[in-house]
Amino acid sequence: MGENILVAYDGSELSKKAIGEAKKQARFSNANVHAVTVVTHAGPTTNAVLARSFMSDMAENLRPIMERIRQEFDKEGINCKVEVLVDYSFRNPSVQLLEYAKENKIDLIVLGSRGLGNVGRFFLGSVSNQIVQRAQCRVLIVK
Repeated sequence: MGENILVAYDGSELSKKAIGEAKKQARFSNANVHAVTVVTHAGPTTNAVLARSFMSDMAENLRPIMERIRQEFDKEGINCKVEVLVDYSFRNPSVQLLEYAKENKIDLIVLGSRGLGNVGRFFLGSVSNQIVQRAQCRVLIVK
């Protein structure tokens, strides 16, 4: 069985480059790819019910995008599983990504050095920095 690669996707240009890099790495090592996005609340939490509803809607809107990413990998003969993780506890998305990496025995995490800007941001805070500091596997940051 081959290596497992997690690629973090948030819609930013750097996460799109990370998808390309994950393809290269997967071809090189005959790896299975896990393309993962995390939905979390990016603003003040004054109404938890409204925030959860917004996050659920956002997750549903992301599923077709993630499915297209899976199809891109399939066209290139790369096994890819896609996941939309929703974090209702409002933690930094790095926590969800690292938990996923541990649960799925990920050997390499690929992600962009920065995510989306303030509006529409899926990754809150310095996700790449948190992953570099806490990951128990190799990490490849795409600039």
